[in-house]
Amino acid sequence: MNMTETGVRCMIPFQEEVYRLTKKLVEHPSIVGTFGERDMAYLIYEILQETPYFQEHPEYLQMTPTRQDDLERYNVLALLKGGNENESETVILMGHMDTVGVEDYGKWMNLAFSPEPLLEEWKKSKLPEEVKKDLDTGDYIGGRGVLDMKSGIAIHLAIVRYFARNRHLLKGNLLFVAACDEERNSRGILSALTDILQWGREEKLTYIAAINSDYTSPRFPGDCDRYIYLGTVGKLLPAFYIVGKETHVGQAFEGFDPNLIASELTARIDYQTNLCDEMFGEITLPPVSLKQTDLKKQYDVQTPKTALVYYNFFVHSWSPRDVLEKLKQVAIDAFESAVMKFRDQSRRYHESRRRPYRDIDWKPRVYTYEEFYRKCREKHGQEFEREILRLTGNILNQENMDVREHSLRMVEELWKWGGDDDPAVILFYAAPYIPRVVLNEKDPRDLRLIRAVKKSVAEIEPLQEKKIKVRKFFPYISDMSFVAMSDDEREIQTFEKNMPVWGAKYHMDMEAIRQLDVPVVNIGPYGKDAHKKWERLEISYSMQWVPNLTVRVIRHLFNSVDAF
Repeated sequence: MNMTETGVRCMIPFQEEVYRLTKKLVEHPSIVGTFGERDMAYLIYEILQETPYFQEHPEYLQMTPTRQDDLERYNVLALLKGGNENESETVILMGHMDTVGVEDYGKWMNLAFSPEPLLEEWKKSKLPEEVKKDLDTGDYIGGRGVLDMKSGIAIHLAIVRYFARNRHLLKGNLLFVAACDEERNSRGILSALTDILQWGREEKLTYIAAINSDYTSPRFPGDCDRYIYLGTVGKLLPAFYIVGKETHVGQAFEGFDPNLIASELTARIDYQTNLCDEMFGEITLPPVSLKQTDLKKQYDVQTPKTALVYYNFFVHSWSPRDVLEKLKQVAIDAFESAVMKFRDQSRRYHESRRRPYRDIDWKPRVYTYEEFYRKCREKHGQEFEREILRLTGNILNQENMDVREHSLRMVEELWKWGGDDDPAVILFYAAPYIPRVVLNEKDPRDLRLIRAVKKSVAEIEPLQEKKIKVRKFFPYISDMSFVAMSDDEREIQTFEKNMPVWGAKYHMDMEAIRQLDVPVVNIGPYGKDAHKKWERLEISYSMQWVPNLTVRVIRHLFNSVDAF
């Protein structure tokens, strides 16, 4: 018998159980923001409750309500202690239980949560070529959440149940965490941090690593590789409040359209690869506009006075302070260009009509929120700060207002206190803030996880047909961002001081993240078209090889390779 055959024989037969659990989870809708999220927590709790270990130790199974949440939603946490109950080292298995909606399924919407009937209907229909090719292999299953990420939760459930039956093989402990609300505001994992830290104190646990099980997909058309991600991309939402000068459209050159600056900003930021962030040879996607609008409430023949634009901005190495500094210079350049265009067109227009031309002398005035706040405070003192505090309280009472709208309202109030009649730009951060996580081989804890992952990939890869590559940054937004901290306190303070509703309408327990601060890897199922009607999961790799790979990483982390 050769080494490959020996390795295959050593694999744990996870596929049947993971398939059954995945199907069961998908069949229970848990669209973010609905009662389905609550019901999904009950279902996961009940699945774990069936395990003899948790029947014997009910104190190690919890369903905890999310904090600072206006919906009845829960996280599910389960602590499994290994064969030596005095061992403190613990690996966190984390994932989310919510999904996006199903409106995109169209005529199949009533089958979105029925994987097998949906698959049968797909097979009767005319399909996109790539979808048909995948389904013809017989190795794919569809349905909302089957990829993102009910299968990931099922993988971790199966692993916990396996080690619960074989505790002698587990030289440390596992903490299973299934969180709600990942698809919207990450309130689930942010709330769970308190429970994770409290359990750690009560049970004297030492968290050494976290393994997330979010989905993985091809990185480009024709990509056949499978991926493991050490750390994760960060996301910022830099926003620009732009003040122009309103005027009647019949006197256009007596005002200044803020949309002109907005267009210059977008020309310099949208899809601009010079604003891609590179680290370890991996490059983020460029920024892209998520909103660009003037702030007029209704139609009339007056030009707008103000405008707003904000951009999705991914980061690997750049801190919030780095991005703020880069974009302030971009805004200065955009401002200068807009004024030059305005002056040039105004001069041309007046000269062509033999009218006197009056030049303007607008200097590019670009402030960060922190700078403009300081300007207002220096000018108006305590009166200003009292009024801002009152406004903040009023805003908090407007529960139906989007958190980005709250930020805008705060910036508009600042302009009332410190603004004048000339154009200006205020640069600030809107929600959400998704921190980047970087694993550094010079850090012993990070290196321990990196080595465990690379050893496990080296053992698993030859046993199956797929090439498995280890990369540094998970490329999608995920809850991984909230279990570790790569930006230092000074850099985080820059973000906090430039986000208008930080601590009032937008909360994140940065101290809890600092306390946990555990290296994290994503080892997740493989499939295609997450968040789309063709969402589908590759069965064999996802349900057999991924859980075996995860088990190996766990055991390498605990240095327990003897029984492989």
